[in-house]
Amino acid sequence: MAIKKRHWLWNLVIVVTIIICLLAFALHAKNWTRVEDGRMELISGFYYTAIPFAEIEKVSMVPKIPELERINGFSAWDVEKGVFRDTLNKIENIRVYIDDLKQEKIRLDRKDSSIVYFNFTDSLRTRDFYELLTSKIVKAENK
Repeated sequence: MAIKKRHWLWNLVIVVTIIICLLAFALHAKNWTRVEDGRMELISGFYYTAIPFAEIEKVSMVPKIPELERINGFSAWDVEKGVFRDTLNKIENIRVYIDDLKQEKIRLDRKDSSIVYFNFTDSLRTRDFYELLTSKIVKAENK
């Protein structure tokens, strides 16, 4: 019995698909932050938010996020990322960049009434970033 060989194109399609899936996972696997020029940037895969320190009204640590309705995004195990809406308080633009749902999260209330929740897999890094943000906000208010 002759063995049928698969066409090389299908092998290439399979390899390219696996590479794209691995890249998408790597981009969303953790939150990337950058602090520069009076603003912070949060990047997680396709989701990007730039927040000037002057636009931050309040920074707090919360043990969990409220019940939200997903506009777009995803949840997998302890990871939650995307754009959500709070139907109870009528807040439309809530950005969530959570790497570990079990740990405390940083809540940023912006002056335009939007909210950002985020944390890192390392709780010490989350706590250090919270302290950095509170110091930046105090400096921005004193100017």
